[in-house]
Amino acid sequence: MTEPFTALTSRTVVLPATNIDTDQIIPARFLTTTTRTGLGAHLFADWRYDEAGRPRPDFVLNRPESAGCRILVAGRNFGCGSSREHAPWALLDQGFRAVVSTEIADIFRNNSLKNGLVPVIVDERTSDWLLAHPGAELTLDLAAATLTLPTGVAVRFPVEPFAQHCLLHGIDELGYLLSLGREIEAYERTR
Repeated sequence: MTEPFTALTSRTVVLPATNIDTDQIIPARFLTTTTRTGLGAHLFADWRYDEAGRPRPDFVLNRPESAGCRILVAGRNFGCGSSREHAPWALLDQGFRAVVSTEIADIFRNNSLKNGLVPVIVDERTSDWLLAHPGAELTLDLAAATLTLPTGVAVRFPVEPFAQHCLLHGIDELGYLLSLGREIEAYERTR
């Protein structure tokens, strides 16, 4: 699936808008591919580029300080809308490994977990701090399910145990089943 995810320390990119839907994350006109490669170039395309396809200098991903950031901090209700798996693919292809918000849409959250993108849900107070401090360096520890701020405050976030296991080992559901091959064969021999 992907590289195992244990811990990540990165600066943040802040996109404070609320209700960012999957069509804003990756517009439908870019859904003609079934491969993940190259989708990062179209991430937030309608906000990121002008009508002629030139980068808008005021959009956060086009600013030099966003280069190399692996954590996206967004406003409430991130990833709402359709169930397109291309949305987490585009974020991953851009280099992000985690999205932080107070609310992340269920389908987007599930698609993210299955593809190696960690959705981190935080409380309003933490979100307000993160939104007010773009570029803050955070440490995300998936094994401990904590997000540590530069102030030293560690905030716990929810993560479903099976998804956590798969992310920590860099496998998907099929990879998990394949890892149990010997146990499955032993069970079948007794039936």
